[in-house]
Amino acid sequence: MSLKILDTCVNCDVCEPACPNQAISLGEEFYVIDPARCTECHGHYDEPQCVVVCPVECIIIDPDHVETDAQLDLKYRQLTGAGDGS
Repeated sequence: MSLKILDTCVNCDVCEPACPNQAISLGEEFYVIDPARCTECHGHYDEPQCVVVCPVECIIIDPDHVETDAQLDLKYRQLTGAGDGS
């Protein structure tokens, strides 16, 4: 699943550098998460780092982008090149 940032975001800037997939960027009003790059930190950490560091708890699972662990693993490998012999 991808995560999403709610409009209660205060633009504190702590989530963007915490994301190992560079899925977080500043949108027009608040930070946003690119669902094509978000793996919920699968392959990197045991839990999503943006959720860990968010002081206002405004990051939730995006119900519009539901993925299985296998899909997240595949996305992680595609994004990082892990397992392709590189």
